[in-house]
Amino acid sequence: MSSETMTIQQMSADFEVTPRTLRYYESIKLLCPQRSGQHRIFSKGDRVRLKLILRGKRFGFSLEEIRQLLDLYEIGDQQRTQFQRTYELAQERLQIMEKQRTELDETIHELKHLLEQAHTHSTENGWVEGDNLN
Repeated sequence: MSSETMTIQQMSADFEVTPRTLRYYESIKLLCPQRSGQHRIFSKGDRVRLKLILRGKRFGFSLEEIRQLLDLYEIGDQQRTQFQRTYELAQERLQIMEKQRTELDETIHELKHLLEQAHTHSTENGWVEGDNLN
């Protein structure tokens, strides 16, 4: 094994994913490691692809969106198309995440208000002693 290649165990450890995850990504053609008998040999390119896959997942992209973005790399236009599509998807994802954050902030505010009311009601009726709210 050269410094340019890694085993499935090394990839799993380095990227903190399970071997099963790597095998799944291979089965859906997101990763294409070389084979040496029964062993998978991951190249530097596989490591870059996995890093991009995991980043895409962290940003909330679907595996199909990630596949499309990775496939655009192969077009041969110095990644111009890939960059443009990534930018568009990232803008869409950011809008979704900001909307979700706003909704979550509103829900947290409502829940805190509900807890305050419940606490006030409980202390007025002698059901709770002291202040347990944060």
